[in-house]
Amino acid sequence: MTWQQALNDYIYYLKLERGLSQNSINSYALDIEKLIRYIDSNAINATPLTIDAELIKLFVYDISKLVNQRSQSRTLSGLRSFFDFLIFENYRDTNPLTLIESPKIGRKLPDTLSTAEIDLLISKIDLSHPQGERNRAIIETLYSCGLRVSELTHLKLSDLFFKEGFIKVTGKGNKQRFVPIDMRAQKYITIYKNQVRPFIPQVNEYIDTLFLNRRGKQLTRAMVFTIVKQLVTKARLQKKISPHTFRHSFASHLLANGADLRSIQLMLGHESITTTEIYTHIDKTKLSTLLNKYHPRSKHILKTKN
Repeated sequence: MTWQQALNDYIYYLKLERGLSQNSINSYALDIEKLIRYIDSNAINATPLTIDAELIKLFVYDISKLVNQRSQSRTLSGLRSFFDFLIFENYRDTNPLTLIESPKIGRKLPDTLSTAEIDLLISKIDLSHPQGERNRAIIETLYSCGLRVSELTHLKLSDLFFKEGFIKVTGKGNKQRFVPIDMRAQKYITIYKNQVRPFIPQVNEYIDTLFLNRRGKQLTRAMVFTIVKQLVTKARLQKKISPHTFRHSFASHLLANGADLRSIQLMLGHESITTTEIYTHIDKTKLSTLLNKYHPRSKHILKTKN
């Protein structure tokens, strides 16, 4: 079995068996391609069936000089998945990465926006521009529903259930979930849908797609990133903001206002609640206040002072 044959089979498996998005498939394939390039450039005689842990270690050492620990960890995770697939298909008996540890990396807390910053960004949208109403609806939907960019761009007219107060979202692995949507986001989507979208050229393939570009086709991820980037520049915000920042803000604001983790997990479409737990970060001032208010020793000290 050649590397290209193994990679093609793996991509086929990721697409049909696991139902991953094209972006996720590309990321997994890139991890394998890095290893293939390393083997080719060093004229190493190793196939997907014969490669061992020692060669993987040399590869890891090589990429460690080029990328940070987070990227190394991501690549190793992709390779583990690839060799697990080969074991599953009975091509191999063992995974050469079993005893190779990923670099220890700290868990990065996501950047978030305040409600004032979100309002500022929305205020910078030029509503006199033909795409202004669409862009306002996009930002409101990202923040109101905590959507991933791919979920937003694939949102369909038939996914809108405004009478019930929900939208149907297709997430990772083509898993569908219903997410509540507030009246404000409903309002701006309705304005765009009724007053702007009918005047965009109709392309049969995208007749049911909600957010369209000027040519009547589905918006790309890159276009949504560009929309957000332009608003950040206009607002002069000194933060690293992407469409995903609205998803982080959605979850953080819900948690801060008393929503439980399980509900947030369901709305975000997280498979594991441990992924959602990253939003439980609380600032030190609040922790100190909680300690002074609720710890029995602190209460005792406050009483003696009074």
